Amino acid sequence: MLDVIRGGLVVSCQALEHEPLHSPYIMSKMALAAKEGGARGIRANSKADILAIKREVDLPVIGIVKRDYPDSEVFITATRREIDELLESGCEMIAMDATLRKRPGGETVEALIAYCRERNPNVQLMADVSTVEEAAAAERSGFDCVSTTLHGYTPHTSHTKLYEHDFAFLKAVLEAVKAPVVAEGNVLTPEMYRRCLELGAASVVVGGAITRPKDITARFVQAVSPTS
Repeated sequence: MLDVIRGGLVVSCQALEHEPLHSPYIMSKMALAAKEGGARGIRANSKADILAIKREVDLPVIGIVKRDYPDSEVFITATRREIDELLESGCEMIAMDATLRKRPGGETVEALIAYCRERNPNVQLMADVSTVEEAAAAERSGFDCVSTTLHGYTPHTSHTKLYEHDFAFLKAVLEAVKAPVVAEGNVLTPEMYRRCLELGAASVVVGGAITRPKDITARFVQAVSPTS
């Protein structure tokens, strides 16, 4: 999959249960629109959505399953249960939280990697990280690529965003690892997408700026809302 998406755009087609567009059918049509617009890959959440997307388009899919667990903050492909669902979906790559936080049931990233490799060695693995330390650890663990997905979304990085200081975090990760680095997280404009590639990102994942009309609408409305 990395060969297909290298130098191009991956569109994240996701809508959670509380969101207006939540539906495998709608996500499949969103993926079709992304393909027709020139996307080279799709990132999608849940076995049901991925199966629907694969019936609609022939683009490779980065699969995740978001599920909350009471004993852990990790919710992106957190356990073997999610790995099993994604392997059954036929996605070409599986992304998982590779932060250094405690996982549900005490599972380890290394054990999940070994489990996935044993079940299907052809599926590539992406590490969603939030810090440079996590990126380096993910590379040592054997992930095929590293993504900046969780920078700004963990308690110790919530004060910053990927794009700040001309993508300083992306630059730091690129310097720290030899594995391909995928830029993801608050890439909101074509100019930001282009800058990520200029800096050396292997690919860029864009979600909310393309596939979340509620959030896009809110940005327009807030741009002219009176300040209190």
